[in-house]
Amino acid sequence: MVDFDVIVIGGGTGNNVAAAAADAGLDTALVEPGPLGGTCLNRGCNPSKMLIQAANAMNNVRDAERFHVDATLGGIDYAAVVDEMDDLLGGISEGMEARYREKEHLTLFKEYTEFVDERTVSLGGERVTGDKFVISTGSRPIVPPIDGLSDIDYLTSQDALYLRDPPESLVILGGGYIAVELGYVFQSLGTDVTIVEMMDSLVPREDGDVAAAFTEIAAERHDVYTGHRVTAVDADGDGYAVHAETESGDEITVEGSEVLVALGRRPNNDELGLDAADVDVDDRGFIETNEYLETSAENVWAQGDVAGNALFKHSGDYETQHVVSNVVHGEQKALDLSAMPHAIFTEPQIAGVGATEEELQEEGSEYVVGRAAFADSSMGRAKKLEDGFLKVLASPDGEIRGAHVIGYEASTLLHEVVVAMRHGLSVDDVAGTIHAHPTLSKIVESAFKDVSN
Repeated sequence: MVDFDVIVIGGGTGNNVAAAAADAGLDTALVEPGPLGGTCLNRGCNPSKMLIQAANAMNNVRDAERFHVDATLGGIDYAAVVDEMDDLLGGISEGMEARYREKEHLTLFKEYTEFVDERTVSLGGERVTGDKFVISTGSRPIVPPIDGLSDIDYLTSQDALYLRDPPESLVILGGGYIAVELGYVFQSLGTDVTIVEMMDSLVPREDGDVAAAFTEIAAERHDVYTGHRVTAVDADGDGYAVHAETESGDEITVEGSEVLVALGRRPNNDELGLDAADVDVDDRGFIETNEYLETSAENVWAQGDVAGNALFKHSGDYETQHVVSNVVHGEQKALDLSAMPHAIFTEPQIAGVGATEEELQEEGSEYVVGRAAFADSSMGRAKKLEDGFLKVLASPDGEIRGAHVIGYEASTLLHEVVVAMRHGLSVDDVAGTIHAHPTLSKIVESAFKDVSN
């Protein structure tokens, strides 16, 4: 006899699958040792954006003089910001747990689990069977074997988000989106920030023009060392020394009172006993899934970060819809991850969708480029936006291949292009659409008209 119809392992986006299964009358288990809501609610998107909003508020005051406004910044009660954030997000998670404990057909297990065979997991010291399984255990920061790193009290993104007292100085290992967002927050709070990145630019996965522009902007407020690989970290007085070198062997040493490791993320599946369940992983350690999010094991699905399709909360939410359809309702709904957008909430914001110019060059595709600068728009002049541009990449026949933005509200501007790409609209379709004046959306219109010209 099967103990549960559905067992969901992981309470991030997976909690929605468990709720849907229970609502459908299926006897469901939700297994999550930590707070419900996963990385985004507790250790990622939500707390980081709340801190970024506080940083933005401070910088708006600092910037007021540009608009002939006499304003002074008296300071910030940062501990109160963090406490308020913790209370709000913690309350959401606790409320979710309370509701789930009362939910019919749903049993919540606050513990770790692992497979002991294809249809059985260990829970509470007992063997528990399930008819269907969904693995949604998320990811965690990568901490590479850098010499001396394990001997110091380094920070990960989770630690940094809940510091109640900003460090005097901070060395960030890595230059991706987590690194630059947290670098912006702490610099705004008065921390001296140094970023060390192995690639030739910060945010190296972005389109090359965007990455180069942002690296130049970031270097005006941080000490930035690109093209440097961290080789060792050691204690140095009351802080730490970080050693790095270039490919040619040039060495640097930078110091900080704290070290933040922001070198990517790895899947949380190494202690799940996947071999016992006959679930395959790829060479990066992520669970392999097909277009229906099925794994190599029958009646076992995987979704979210642990499946490695796209490590975004919005992609996890999209995958959840498909898992609910396929697992709960017995459908075969295929995943379509085309036109997957992303955004980085630093200053200025960065957003992108589709191919970068470098990717088009690598695949040998013909393409044309359109571009519009924020400063050339009426709203850009009103807001005194000297930096920022939108870049469009298209095939010669007008198919939109990608779009990349750096600038004020880039995350919002991008979505017009996302809708156009998702629904097969052409460059001329966007360029020929009337855009209200003098909105920032006129920048989108201008960039697409630049392609048409």
